[in-house]
Amino acid sequence: MIFATVGTQLPFDRLLTGLDSWAERNPNTQVFAQCGLSKARVSHIDTTPTLGVSAFRRHFEAASLIVAHAGMGTILTAAELGKPVILLPRRACFNEHRNDHQQDTAKEMSRLSNVTVVQDQEALHRALDFAVSQEACGIQSVGEIVPTELDPLIDVIRDFVWADPSLETAMGFQNQATPT
Repeated sequence: MIFATVGTQLPFDRLLTGLDSWAERNPNTQVFAQCGLSKARVSHIDTTPTLGVSAFRRHFEAASLIVAHAGMGTILTAAELGKPVILLPRRACFNEHRNDHQQDTAKEMSRLSNVTVVQDQEALHRALDFAVSQEACGIQSVGEIVPTELDPLIDVIRDFVWADPSLETAMGFQNQATPT
């Protein structure tokens, strides 16, 4: 299964329509997307606007491939779980974000062995075709090749993000590491 996520703050129709057109040509591949505020009309992928933390994690763990905007949470979770991820960064020139910080993020994260960065729907289709062909050859996870040197970075970022308990309430979810 391919799991796609666009985040919850802004729509990202370009990613969803690109994924949908690929899924139309690949009906035997299940695609599930967290679509946020998108208004894109898709008919070949299953979508939901939002997912709770545990449901998000379950979809992430079940997926053989992640497709996403260049959000750090997605990138770090993919690294943590050893999942290959295709990033299509949002672009300010398409009114997908306020600036092009996702371009910078994607450029830096492209150094990781599990990250493929694409800039348009055609490149997205090629990357999806390649990833699916790799899976068909038995290459299903990059867990062994994602550098474990990232573990301290992931821990520091996670600790920083969850240091402010008011964020949990404001965002409507709870950190899995926080006891209930």
